[in-house]
This record gives sequence, C-alpha cells and structure tokens, in this order.
Amino acid sequence: MLSRAALRTWAAPSSRLFSSSSPRLTKVAVLGAGGGIGQPLSLLLKSDPLVTSLSLYDIRGAPGVAADVSHVDTASEVIGYSADHLDQALEGAKVIVIPAGVPRKPGMTRDDLFNTNASIVRDLAAAVARVAPTACILVISNPVNSTVPIVAATLEKAGVFDPARLFGVTTLDVVRAARFLAGLSSANPADTAVTVIGGHSGATIVPLLSQASHGKSVQGEAYEKLVHRIQFGGDEVVQAKEGAGSATLSMAYAGAKFANLVLRGLNGEKGVMTPTFVKSPLFADQGVDFFSSNVELGVNGVEKIHPIGELSAEEEKLLAACLPELKKNIEKGKAFVA
Repeated sequence: MLSRAALRTWAAPSSRLFSSSSPRLTKVAVLGAGGGIGQPLSLLLKSDPLVTSLSLYDIRGAPGVAADVSHVDTASEVIGYSADHLDQALEGAKVIVIPAGVPRKPGMTRDDLFNTNASIVRDLAAAVARVAPTACILVISNPVNSTVPIVAATLEKAGVFDPARLFGVTTLDVVRAARFLAGLSSANPADTAVTVIGGHSGATIVPLLSQASHGKSVQGEAYEKLVHRIQFGGDEVVQAKEGAGSATLSMAYAGAKFANLVLRGLNGEKGVMTPTFVKSPLFADQGVDFFSSNVELGVNGVEKIHPIGELSAEEEKLLAACLPELKKNIEKGKAFVA
C-alpha cells in the first residue's frame, strides 16, 4: 500500500524530469504525434512546465493522442490535428519537433529509411517555411544526418532558412553514453556526462570519453566495446523487440530532454549547453557543413558553437572515420531537394 506521502507525491504535477524557469507563452508542435516516438514524446512534453500549449499533428491518430494526454494534470493546453489541418497545427508554434516517419526494422540501417522519411520531412519543412518560418525546428526523423540538410535546403528554397533555429536531435547518443558509462564505472549517470560529436548513425557517432572524468580510465577492449555500444545501441533495441519496433521510448525521452533545453534557452536562461547536429563551421572546409558538437542555446536558438577540444588518439581515429561518412550523408540529403 502506498503511504500518504507517496500518494501526495504521485498526485502532484511533477517537473522533476525537466529544469524550468519563469515560463513564457510557448506553443510546441509535434509532427508525427501518433507514432511510436510521437506518443510518449507528447506525454513528456505535456509534463514540461515550459510548454504552455501543445499542438499534436499526424496523418492519423493525433486527435486521440491529444485527448488522452490532455487529461494529464499540468497547465498546458493540448489540441490534436488530423492530416488536412497541418497549417492550423503549426500556427504560432515557437518550437516544432519532428519525429514523423517510419521506424527501423531488423536489418535496416538509418540509410534504408531514407527514401520514405526524406519525402515526409521535406513536405513538413515546406509547411513550416510557409506557416511558422521563425520557429525552432527539432528533427528526430532518421536518418538525421540527411534529414537535417533536407530541412535546411527546403527552408533555403523558401528564403527563410535560419541556421540558428534548426537542430538535429542527437541527444539519444548522449543519453546512451552517460547510461552505458555509468554501468561500466558503477557511477550515477548524472556524474558520467559524455560529449558526443559528429553525426547520429553508426560510425559518425564519436563519444569523447577522454573528456569525461569517468571515461578517461576506460581502455583497451572495454573502450572498444563501449564505443561500439554507444554507436550501435539502436540495433540492440531493434533486435530485442524482435521486429516489433525500435528505440521509441528512449528516443522520446531524449527528444523531450532536448526540447526542454531549447525552451530554457529561448526563455533566457544562460549557460544552457548540449551536443546537437547543426549548421557548423567546424569541418566545413572538409565539405562537412553540418556537425554535432557542444552548442550553447539562447533566445535566438544557437548562440555559440563550441570547438571539440583535445582528442585522444582513439578519438582522432573515430573522427577520421566519421567525417567522410557524414559528408556522404549530408550530400545525399542536399541532393534530394536539389
């Protein structure tokens, strides 16, 4: 039986998953709210005190998801929109999160998702350009290494591309790195934060363990296994679900966590920093003009892109493997819109 104290804790609206400051009026739209990521993501965003209005859109199921999460006892209002009401869903949105698309299945790489998801993301980006061109856009739809350039090129064609307001959500790599390192070092994940740079698939994911206090001591075979697990953690989930899904719940958590960071920056909080895949000068001279690294967030979106810092010899090798693969992914996205 639950104690009275426990019952009071459960009954009270909780913001412990999120950091908050004095909220402004902030409408957040989720495009793909009926899917495996979209549903738990919508629930988590309903719990975020910085979200005052939640707009849920999908080609099917969004009104039902909205009706369901609208019963959660937090202050934000929720409205669901069906397939032919995309413009209404986007009107007035300050932050737009895009998890729309098909999930990975066993044996599929993120590139296998490209043909279907590229079209979905392009069409949604065109609507954003038309209705909410100044919103911050958070792209979850895979393959992120290609879909973010697709969104950028679509906005550019419409004459409304602002590099400071477009983000590829790579937070799941950061979350996994912290969790896996914590398990290896018997530490609390709150104390094992790892900066993850590069992209958001396989060999393009480069965890900077040498820059983490608990990561410095991981060497040899243990290091190789940890890096591989961070890079290919999604495969672990796809296989465990036996074809019934991919990493939807952890991705929803990571997406909500990143959205909260963006909202905190937009709200004027200082010192909000996290890795994210953005238009970046760091390796542009090598033809890699989108790259994930530590980014400081603020009232305009991206305030500052931080350098990657000193790398170990192992990380230099990982980066050398990342860059050509990432360049191909980026070019594939651009070519789709050209």
